[in-house]
Amino acid sequence: MKKNVDLHLHSYHSDGIHSPEALVRMAAEKGLRAIALTDHDSVDGIDEALASGERHGVEVIPAVELSVTYRGYHDVHLLGYLIDHHDQDFAARLAAFRKSRDERGQIIVDRINTKLSIENRGAITYGEVLAVAGGAVGRPHIARVLISKGLARDIDNAFDKFLKTCNVSKFQFPMDVAIAEIKRIGGVAVLAHPPSISAERTILKKTIEEMVTIGLDGLEVFSNMCYKDDINFFNDMATRMGLTITGGSDYHGIDDGLEIGIGARGLDDSYIWVNALRAVQEKREGR
Repeated sequence: MKKNVDLHLHSYHSDGIHSPEALVRMAAEKGLRAIALTDHDSVDGIDEALASGERHGVEVIPAVELSVTYRGYHDVHLLGYLIDHHDQDFAARLAAFRKSRDERGQIIVDRINTKLSIENRGAITYGEVLAVAGGAVGRPHIARVLISKGLARDIDNAFDKFLKTCNVSKFQFPMDVAIAEIKRIGGVAVLAHPPSISAERTILKKTIEEMVTIGLDGLEVFSNMCYKDDINFFNDMATRMGLTITGGSDYHGIDDGLEIGIGARGLDDSYIWVNALRAVQEKREGR
């Protein structure tokens, strides 16, 4: 039986470039048993992914990746697995995120055009960005337009020249609110790629311990930000704290050399993570 999974994938409903259907098909071609669609602040692609999973024999875990703040750290990411993605109150919260994301995208494009005008290099339109995005707009979609018009060489160049300096902060959940909301809709709350918070392990240890006191369920131990010693560190921490472990490629479709199912380190025999997530959910529900 297939044993491998990828629990961190993005479609064009956030800042990826592929449809949910395409992601599931790619996962099936890789021989994966299960995936989680974890779009940023969006659940719009989950039903399509579930239907595609039925056709291709891939188990799809309903999930989301929320943008959160915690004690001065901005753009921390919280994964919510096994959620009720049809919950109407949650949908309303995400709709506010979508509105904020669209407004943010338009402002970023305006700032980029101001910079291009000063340099006498033309302009891009928000319509062009929407056409590339297909769904919610993210900065990688703007980068692709810049590249297509010869205004940037590649993704890194687009960010360095335009998207970092012209950025607009995103609206974000406070961490305690995000964890509570994920649990309210039946989900399991997992901190995504912990090294994105800090490179200092003493800071990470203290921060994660604090998050556990407000309800954090797990750590994404296996990510593209973790090398072998990081994996060992977070694995030991999760074991000591009784946290569930997950991992995934964080695939968006725009990173050279990154593939579904093998983008992150150590995804072999990883279906145990799905069982562990379900065990957390069942314990909470008293089953």
